[in-house]
Amino acid sequence: MPPTLVRPRAAGRALYALVPLLGACGGDGGTPAPAGEDAFVIQGATIVDGTGRAGFTGSVRVVGGTIAEVVAEAADGAAISPVDGERVHDASGLVLAPGFVDTHSHHDGGLLIDLTALAAVSQGITTIVVGQDGGSPFPVADFFAALERAPAAVNVASYAGHGTLRRQVMGDDFRREATPDEVGAMQALLEAELASGVLGLSTGLEYDPGIYSTTDEVVALAETAAARGGRYISHMRSEDRGLREAIEETIEIAERARIPAQISHFKLAARSLWGQAAQILARLDAARAEGLDITADVYPYEYWQSTMTVLFPERDFTDREAARFALEELVAPEGMLIGRFEPDPALEGKTLADIAQERGTDPVTTYLDLIAESQAARAEGRDGGESIVATSMTVDDIAALMAWPHANVASDGGLRGAHPRGFGTYPRVLGQYVREQGRLTLEEAVHKMTGLAAAHMGFAGRGTLEVGSAADLVLLDPATVIDRATTAQPHLTAVGIERVWVGGTVIYEDGAVTGARPGVVLRRGGR
Repeated sequence: MPPTLVRPRAAGRALYALVPLLGACGGDGGTPAPAGEDAFVIQGATIVDGTGRAGFTGSVRVVGGTIAEVVAEAADGAAISPVDGERVHDASGLVLAPGFVDTHSHHDGGLLIDLTALAAVSQGITTIVVGQDGGSPFPVADFFAALERAPAAVNVASYAGHGTLRRQVMGDDFRREATPDEVGAMQALLEAELASGVLGLSTGLEYDPGIYSTTDEVVALAETAAARGGRYISHMRSEDRGLREAIEETIEIAERARIPAQISHFKLAARSLWGQAAQILARLDAARAEGLDITADVYPYEYWQSTMTVLFPERDFTDREAARFALEELVAPEGMLIGRFEPDPALEGKTLADIAQERGTDPVTTYLDLIAESQAARAEGRDGGESIVATSMTVDDIAALMAWPHANVASDGGLRGAHPRGFGTYPRVLGQYVREQGRLTLEEAVHKMTGLAAAHMGFAGRGTLEVGSAADLVLLDPATVIDRATTAQPHLTAVGIERVWVGGTVIYEDGAVTGARPGVVLRRGGR
């Protein structure tokens, strides 16, 4: 039987998929789509292998879900010769890279309903790391078991969330320091989560309930994680007015617990910090020079998504001065977009400036009123959920942080969130920061999305195109790849992601998921 030739459709075609609010695929607990080709060859690609080395034209053979051969094309054009029955993917003019490893993901929200994970796979993500910002499924063992019964399209790893453990122990009485016995109880819960294979401990020290914890409490838990070979990842106590103090706390935790520490979605989210990336990175370099394994992840947007309340570190939502400071120094009223507001969904998609004008109130009053309305809804037993997309950063600072040798790319995105990062992060880096602005080379960017990201999570056999690595792959068009998701239409898929494999099975091609769900659970110390 002769080899079968498979050629992607014309490079650069537009992929105009708009995801509905609810996923339509997967989640039935049935048998995943059959595994893909057992053996195939990808020929003629520019191979960017995830190590940071220069790309080269070559071929890759995959056998049984593993990379079996990587060969640079010879001067005479000779490459890997397919055997009878082996499919051949013609990748001429395209880049073949390892699948992207999203080290800070919220794509698990709704994943058990939409197992095909279009938001992630359409941008080339093949592995998501969840349990972020101090929040995780509990117990993680149950979440892992559900994914093993009904696998997702992507691989999934998780941290154990400090906030989740704190609520398990302290319940609603969390607005205080934990007692030694309570810290011990959290450590016992963390031990069980570590035994289930979580990567380590995550914190969300700007959120309830983590904001009320002491550094000593976090260090005690980080020591528990370190003793099992775990890692620490943190949404720090501040990303704006208290950024420097938050960095010092992170360094202290890493030093006292002797644990690798990653700063989540690293940013300079205050006007007074803009332009100071070099000085801040110098502090992290100094910590690394002292032997501490401090790293970071970064996403390529000038705006973040969180709650309206996160900008009140004292949690006094009647404090007009705190609200005024937030709107003058952190995010302007016209830059605060309402992404979700369950008490009045009609406000979603409007800015705080829009709402203030409609109500005839000043922005500070409007801001405080919206928080009060959300809290009143919760007090009445209704859904008071809210979130904002807030512009607080500059492209130059983002580029400087992303270029730091110890920063990897991550999305911080979800399957159906209001922030376009859920669908656009990786194509945005490749299209805007690499091709259009030249702030990173293609090899540097891919390294930060793959090999470096995998190393920061402790993954073996992932993130590089090398013999023996898992065949998690993305085929992309470097001339056209770009994000299309916006704050107005955050669920638009990207252009230029031609094909994506997980474990040698195609999960995305021709602008659509295939329905295959070959993803596996990645536990600490495994592959």
